Order: sequence, then structure tokens, then C-alpha cells
Amino acid sequence: MPARVRQWLKNHPRWTCLLGLMLLVILLDRCFPPPIPNLNQDAATVVLARDGTPLRAFANAEGVWRYPVSLNEVSPRYLEALRGYEDRWFDYHPGFNPLAFARALMQAVWHGEIVSGGSTLTMQVARMIEPIPHSGVGKIRQVIRALQLELRLSKSEILTLYVNLAPFGGGIEGVQAASYAYLGKPASQLSHSEAALLAVLPQSPSRNRPDRHPERARAARDKVLNRLAEFGDWPSGVIAEARDEPVVARSLRPPMLAALLAERLKREHPDSRRLHSTIDATLQRAMETQLAQYMQRLPEKTSAAVLVLDHRNLETLVYIGSAQYGDELRLGHIDMVQARRSPGSTLKPFLYGMALDAGLIHSESLLLDVPQDFDGYRPGNFGDDFNGPIAASEALRLSLNVPAVDLLDRVGPQRFSARLAHAGVDLNLPLAAKPNLSIILGGTATQLEQLVGAYAALASGGMAGSIRLLQTDPESRRQLLTPGAAFIVRNMLADHGRPGDPGALIDTSRRKQIAWKTGTSYGFRDAWAIGVTPEHVIGVWIGRPDGTPVPDQYGAATALPLLIDLSERLPGQARFTDVRPASVQLATICWPAGTLATDNADGSCRKKREAMLLDNLAPPTLLDRASKASDALTVNYQVDTKSGLRVSPGCSDQPSLTLTKTRWPVLAEPWIGQVERDYNRLPAFAPGCQSESLSPSDSLRIEGLVNHSVLRKAPGSDEPVRARLRAIGASGRVDWLLDGRWLAEQGPAQSFDLSFTRTGTQTITALDEQGRFGQIEVRVE
Repeated sequence: MPARVRQWLKNHPRWTCLLGLMLLVILLDRCFPPPIPNLNQDAATVVLARDGTPLRAFANAEGVWRYPVSLNEVSPRYLEALRGYEDRWFDYHPGFNPLAFARALMQAVWHGEIVSGGSTLTMQVARMIEPIPHSGVGKIRQVIRALQLELRLSKSEILTLYVNLAPFGGGIEGVQAASYAYLGKPASQLSHSEAALLAVLPQSPSRNRPDRHPERARAARDKVLNRLAEFGDWPSGVIAEARDEPVVARSLRPPMLAALLAERLKREHPDSRRLHSTIDATLQRAMETQLAQYMQRLPEKTSAAVLVLDHRNLETLVYIGSAQYGDELRLGHIDMVQARRSPGSTLKPFLYGMALDAGLIHSESLLLDVPQDFDGYRPGNFGDDFNGPIAASEALRLSLNVPAVDLLDRVGPQRFSARLAHAGVDLNLPLAAKPNLSIILGGTATQLEQLVGAYAALASGGMAGSIRLLQTDPESRRQLLTPGAAFIVRNMLADHGRPGDPGALIDTSRRKQIAWKTGTSYGFRDAWAIGVTPEHVIGVWIGRPDGTPVPDQYGAATALPLLIDLSERLPGQARFTDVRPASVQLATICWPAGTLATDNADGSCRKKREAMLLDNLAPPTLLDRASKASDALTVNYQVDTKSGLRVSPGCSDQPSLTLTKTRWPVLAEPWIGQVERDYNRLPAFAPGCQSESLSPSDSLRIEGLVNHSVLRKAPGSDEPVRARLRAIGASGRVDWLLDGRWLAEQGPAQSFDLSFTRTGTQTITALDEQGRFGQIEVRVE
């Protein structure tokens, strides 16, 4: 130290002592700083709805419920009540209020006990961040810590610590957690009465808890209101209204809406403390309640999942991952929105859309719902019924399996799977397995959320999307179908009408229009229903999470009724109002050709249908598998102009005429009736010309019963009527059907034992691989 400095300090002992004291204070302050906490480091996590309503709250590692907020996120009413009641001079004192401190000391001496603490908000923060005993020495220590805080932090920062650390009982810290827990709302939405209540509650959180002691809480609140009225902080009218407001608090429990979604978001965003989801809290609560009521009619181990998407922006409005969160019997902890399950028939709309885009079909194309073999894969329908020739729109609405497998075989399973994967629908297959024809009937696995995102394409110009769960999630879409194909498929599904009203007898003009599709996985393990409304996509899954089959539970019976009920709760417009794309045209087409009615002036227009075409294309009916590749439905042939008999080139010197006929597919003949079968026959050949080959219906006959037989039970017998049948002239495998319902498959020389379980007129059909068939009609009495 320079000599002059030493001399000055020696000549001024008082200044020397003061400087020494200051240096000591600074040294002690640096050595023992106040433990200012990082509010985000050990904060709890809360998942919020789109309007700020808490969906679910999670305590931190110490079991404390605290959700950090800034002062801007707290109602000004609360800050006014807090300052007016706790520390009116907060903005002016250095950390402690000497006048209040002196008053408290005098009251303690006079009464022999502490009457008022005289603590400022800064001193209270000091005690919140560090355990300080309630004693004289503790009070001095508290003042010192308050001074340290004032030196380091601004008034706003100190107040922020208070609103986040103040104790509210039950392990709750901070006004945000208290507002969520007791009032079910964020601290930004407090009324004057609620603000006064929360301002006083930290003084005695256990004694004045509003959920346990509402009268004490009311008295404490009124004490705050009286103080604010005394100093004119709030107008008298506001004070009077606040006094009249009852103290109503929820039982102290964390919110539990969209519980599995909250767990998912917390797991996916571990560093975030407040997660702002896209969930509509009102809809979520209503649909959770409705689902719980619906599940009462189902077996106790059955669970369910519901997902509601706004297809205009892909925001998820309702996310229910299980029928009842925490229900052990229903495995309520498993999120079935994310679980991979067999989709059943829910992929069929995308197949029909791709077939439209590929130019294979239009909306009314003639497809064949008949027994067919696809290289050893022989699909059947639900219930084993076959419908014969059927329009593409009806085949989709009825969810028929054979037409879907036929289309997938033509589109290509790998191409179909790749298009879905590009749009966000991943189909799980066994290791090393390639996509095959079974995937269209549920022989794969995917997720409810992926299906719902894909169905958004039907109302969004063919653009599928990934569902958005957080408000910060980007909107991501990918092309799945062209706008025209998506529009046609959606209209095909919307023509379902509403279940329970097949004749459209109910006025549904004010009810929600919905295009829906159901699905059921093999063995009744998964029941699905997915619907598209003018603004939303709704997905429903019902089944057992452990994969156990649930007999008699299938999409149309179990999931669809719930889907329709939930759709009625959705806000927004009731009818689709989007304009038909320019690529979609309405036209009249003809069966069996499948082409425009104007192209069938030769008498081949056996049946007209109104169809939606894509890009003005009317693809002809697809050739069935019983026909040779060189065959065609439309044939040209020559007839003798005099006799009308068929001739071939060079076999007759008589004048001939060339005619054209479009015939029904070979496999359709058992279903088209005798008039159309006669139409399908070409004229017989003239003498000396080529012999006509046998037609399918003439080349196979049923032996064992005579056509139009009447069958009766033996007198006194309870046994059903039986008959042993055989197909004569069959080639390859023979399918036996009764009234269009598949019964069995037999070899060409094998006999078939048929039991008649009901009475009345019935039709027996035997159909071989080449499309040859025999058909007889019997009456059972």
C-alpha cells in the first residue's frame, strides 16, 4: 500500500473503519450469496389445452407442483391485491420496511408475542429460497438476505420469484399451480375475488385452504378486500361484487384430461415445462364422458380410442388413448392411438382412389363379387355372401373383399403400400415379408393417428397429413390422391347415408353429413370406424389391447354407432360445400361395357348408371380371370343376313352382316338372370360353319337334384333335409353357393353334401375356375 494511503487511513480512523466494514460486507456477500433458484430447473410440467385450460399436471422430482410464469402471464388483479395487502411500499424500500419493522417490534413487546411480522415481499422471498428460523436472529438474517436480493435483482425479478414460489398448501407452489389446482384456470384469468383469495392464502395455506375450509378462506379473502377498499385500490362496486362471490374451489387434485396425450407430450418434450396442445378442452371433456358411458355396454376388458382432427389445419381437437385411464381391467395405461393394430378394411378407400387415378375404374364401374382365386389366395366376404356384378361405389360402401383384392392385384400391393408410406401410413409386415394382397383386408398393422391423418385427404384435395398435437407443430401434408379421386371416393362413402336409416326416411338436413368407413380385423380383434365431416375427421377404435378376440364386436356394430354419436357434438357446418373439382364429371354409363352410354348404340347398354368420371375417362369393365388374356367383353361376329345364323369367313357364300356385342363377364353369369344369360349367347353357327364351343352355362350341370324339386323332411324326423350333389363337366376347383352365400370348395369329381337349414325357395350354384356354372332352384318344405 502506498505511504500516502497508509497515512490518510491513519489520520481518518472513522473512514478507515467504515471502508473496512464495507469491504467486509462485500466479502461476506460474495462468500455467502443468496441461493437464487432457477425457476425452470426444478419446475413441474403442465400440458395445456388450446385455450390455456390445464389438461394434466405433473409434479417435479420432489413432488412439488410449480409451473413457472412471468408477471405478464399473471392477472394484474392478483398483483394489485398482493401489493395492496402484503407490501404497499414494495417499490420504494431497500428490502425491508423500517417503519413496518419498528411497528412489529413494538407490538411484540407490548403483547408479549409476535402480532405482525412486518415482512416485506422481498423478505418473504428470502425465506422461500432458504430455510430461516422464526426467531430474532432469524429475522436479522432474513433482512440481510432481503438486502442481498435487492442488490442483485430488480423489483420485477423479486416479484417474479414470489409469484412462483409462494406456498399454497398441498405441495403447491406459485400462483399458477394454485390457480390450476383450486380454480381450474390459469392465473391470467382470475376474477377480483379469486385474486384476493390467492393473495392471502400463502399467509396460512393449510388453515385457509378453500377446498377444505371455505368459510375461513372467505374470511381471509374479505380481509384483503377490506384493506384494498380502505386504501381505494379497487372501486367500491368491484369490492362489493367480489365480496358477494362465493368461495368455490375444486378438490385438490391435478387435472386429468387427455391423460395419455399428456404423458406422450411430456415424454417427447422432456425439457419443456408448459406444453400448449391443440386440444379443445370442452370437446375433450364431453367426449371422454360420452365414451365412458358408451363403454358400459361392452365387456369389461374392452378398451377404446378416439381421435378428432380438424382437417383444415391438422390440429388434434380430441385425443382419447384408452376407454378409462388407470383402469387395470381395460389396460387403461396403453395408448391405443399409437398402438399398431390390424386396420381391417379401413384402407379400401385409398385403394379405390388409386384405382381411379390409374384409370382402372370410375365410380360405377362393374366389378365382380364372386368366388375367385388369386394364385392360391381365395378371399371371402364378411358372412360369406357374394353379390355377383356390383358397382365400384357399392362394393366400397359394402366393404366387399373380392372386388378390393381384385383391384389391389391390378394396382399392385407394393405400389399401394409405397403410396401410403409416402403419405405417412406405415404398414407393418412380418420381417422380410413383402406387401401382398392380404394387406387390403387387414393383413398388416398401422396406427389410428396415421389412418386419421390419411383420411384427411378425402376432404383436403387428396393431401394426407401428420396430426398436430402442439400449437407449435408445423403443418405437414403429402399427396396421397389427386383432388378428383379424393372427391369421388368421399362422395362414394357419403352416399352410405346414416346407419339405421337406409331408406333416407329421416330428415338429416340439420345433422352432420359424414362419409364413413368401418373395418374389422381377423378374429374380431379390432373394430374401426373413421368418418369425414365438412370440417373434421373422427377415428374410433374398439377392442382389447392385449389382442384377445371379442366375438360379435365388429366395426359396423361396435365402433360406428359411437362415431355417429360423437360427430353430432362437433361444431361447424353440417354439409359439405366444397366445389366439385374440374377433373370430375358426371355422366351416364352402361353395363356391362362400363363405358359412356353414347358409345353403346348397338343395343349392348343393358343397364344405365349415373357415374362420376375422372378426367372424362370412362374405363371399360375389367376382364375377369375366367377369360383368356386374348378375350374381350366386346366381340365382333358375322351372321347370315337371311337366316340370322352365325357364319365364319369362307364358310358361306351368302351375304353376311358384321355385328358387335358387349357381353357380361363370364363369372357374372350365375347372378345376372336368364334374360341376360340369353343375351350373352351368340347365335348358333350355320350348317357347314365352325361348331360353336360350349358356353359356360351349358358345360356344367348339377347332379343329385332336379331343377324345381320340392324337398320335405321325412315324416317324424327332426333331421334337416340333405342332398348329395356333384358338378358334372367342371374343370378344376368347384365353389358351391346357396343363394349367393359361399358354402364349400370341392374338387371337380368330388360330391358335396348339402344340409338345408331353412325352408323356402333356394338357389344352388356350382361354379368352376373357368367360369362354367350350373344352377338349380329347389323348394324346401
